[in-house]
Amino acid sequence: MLSDKMQEALNKQINAELYSSYLYLAMSAYFESTDMPGAANWMRCQAQEELLHAMKFFTFVNERDGRVLLSGVEGPQTEWASPLEVFQHVYQHEQHVTSLINGLATLAQQEGDHATSFFLQWFINEQVEEEASARAVLQHLKLVGDSGHGLFAIDRELATRVFVMPAPATEGGAGA
Repeated sequence: MLSDKMQEALNKQINAELYSSYLYLAMSAYFESTDMPGAANWMRCQAQEELLHAMKFFTFVNERDGRVLLSGVEGPQTEWASPLEVFQHVYQHEQHVTSLINGLATLAQQEGDHATSFFLQWFINEQVEEEASARAVLQHLKLVGDSGHGLFAIDRELATRVFVMPAPATEGGAGA
C-alpha cells in the first residue's frame, strides 16, 4: 500500500508524463507546419512513449491499492525559432523529467517503499536513454547549423523512428 505522500507524488508524476506527451505532440505539430515530417514523426513517437510512461504509473498506483487523481494538464509551448531550439527544449525537458524521477526515487527510499523503489528503476534507466537520444539529435543539429541539406538528412533519419508498444508483462501488470 502506498503512503499518502508517495501516492500524491506518483499522481504528480502521472500529470508530468501526460504533459510530456502533450508537449511532444505540440512539437510534432510545429514540425508538420515547417515541412519536417521526419521530425514530426519522431515527436509523435516520443508522445506515444510518454503516454505509455503515464499509464505505467497509473497502473502501478492502482496495483498498490492507491487512488489515481488526475489533474489538469498545462498547455505546452507551441512555437519555436528553429529545429535546434526545439531539440534544445527536448533535452532540457528530459533533464527535468530525470530530476522528477530521481526525486520520486529519493522519496521512495525515505518512505522505505521498496516496491516503488524497484518500480522506479526502470524509469531511471529509461531517462538515461531519453537524455542520450535527445542529446544525439541536438548535437547533429548543431553540426549542420542552417544547412538545408543537413536538415533534410536529419529529417530523413528522424522519419525512421518507430514506436513499438511493449509486450504486456506476464506478472505485475505495470509492464516493461
